[in-house]
Order: sequence, then structure tokens, then C-alpha cells
Amino acid sequence: MFYRLPHRVRRRIVRTFVPKYIVGAVTLVRDSEAAAPGRLLLLRQPPGRGWGLPAGLLQRAEPPVVGAARELEEESGVDLDPSELAPAVPNAVVHAKGWVDMVFEASVPASTTELIVDGAEVLEAAWHPIDDLPRLTTATARLLAYYGIGPLAGTPGPWAPADPADR
Repeated sequence: MFYRLPHRVRRRIVRTFVPKYIVGAVTLVRDSEAAAPGRLLLLRQPPGRGWGLPAGLLQRAEPPVVGAARELEEESGVDLDPSELAPAVPNAVVHAKGWVDMVFEASVPASTTELIVDGAEVLEAAWHPIDDLPRLTTATARLLAYYGIGPLAGTPGPWAPADPADR
């Protein structure tokens, strides 16, 4: 019966009754010069209580990789072409609160990468050793756990696989 309805009507029904998600893009930027386990680029944003990853909401019809590159440059001054970002595994992380993070990875040499922040949206950008991360925002700690990084890595929860072999 549904498919007998005009396309416009079907589309309106779907948009009205299907859950909607906010989509953001996140970039895990590693220092390509650091010895294992490495260093990660983190940002401290207002109000400055914890550190997070370069991230932001996608603009209407913006490809996620383009949004990730744009947000990375806006927040940290790291200007990468979208082709230099690789999809993380998992690439999409669906959060229970109604948003989806599209996650990408990149490696840059910290010694030659100038970090530039505006002081309004981002207070500070810095490289942090993965095995000695500063206080993270809750959202960042949960997201990093999907990739086996940070204080929640290996703890049971919806953000981490139950079996370590699945990581």
C-alpha cells in the first residue's frame, strides 16, 4: 500500500516518522614521528574542563570526509586535503542520544605542523602521548574507546566490543 502513494507523500511520511540523526565528523590525528604508542592531537575548548578531538557538525549535503578536513583546519590550523584522511574502523559511530560521528584518521609530523587556534572556539591544541592522555571530555573518552584508546578502552559498555579480539 505504501508504494502506491505518490513519491512526495511517501517521502513526507518517512521524514516525519523515521528517526533523524545529527551527523558530525571527527578526526583522529596522530603524530607520525612519535614512537609507539604514539601521540594524538587534542583540543581544549570552552569551558576548558576536558580535552577533545577535532570535530564538528557537517554542513548540509557536505561529504563527511570534506567536513572532517574543514573542521580540522578550522579548529587546529592543520590543513589537510580530504584525500589525506582515511576512514577509521569503525567509520561511523552511532550514539544513543541521536547523533552519528563519521570518524577519520590522519598522521602528520608534529615537529613541522603548526597548530593555530582562535581562542574563541578552541582555547588550546596540543599533542598528547596516547598512554598518558589528559582529562578527556566524556564524549571523547567514549569515542576513543571504540579504537582501544584512553581510559575507557577495554571496559564493558556500548562503546567497546565485549570481546577484545573484535577490536
